[in-house]
Amino acid sequence: MKQLNPYLRFDGNCREAMTFYKNALGGELTLQTIGESPMASQTPADAHKKILHASLNSGGIALMASDMMGPGGVKKGNEISLTVVGSSKEETEALFSKLSAGGNVTHPLKEEFFGLYGDLTDKYGISWMFNFETPKA
Repeated sequence: MKQLNPYLRFDGNCREAMTFYKNALGGELTLQTIGESPMASQTPADAHKKILHASLNSGGIALMASDMMGPGGVKKGNEISLTVVGSSKEETEALFSKLSAGGNVTHPLKEEFFGLYGDLTDKYGISWMFNFETPKA
């Protein structure tokens, strides 16, 4: 496994929170809005300023976050996931398969515009996200 990172979910205040964490922890913060992504044309205009993906890297800390949530919104218990950043497609697929055993796959592992992605809740109720950046041809 290449890396395991916490992934935080916010209800519209991701930019504010991640800026706070950057000021507290230092490092480099990158933010991508929905409007700056390939999802913009499929998303209502009032959502374009929301953060699709944020990443704060400071030394050994890698903190990721988003304003994106499913229909139920952010609530106690779903605001933090563990994110597996795989070192290969095969490794990512194997880890996804093993951790999904007895759990609930909420987004099957598949190619997205940013790479291989999937998420699940394991049999113990822990939320997991999986990502492998597919090499560009």
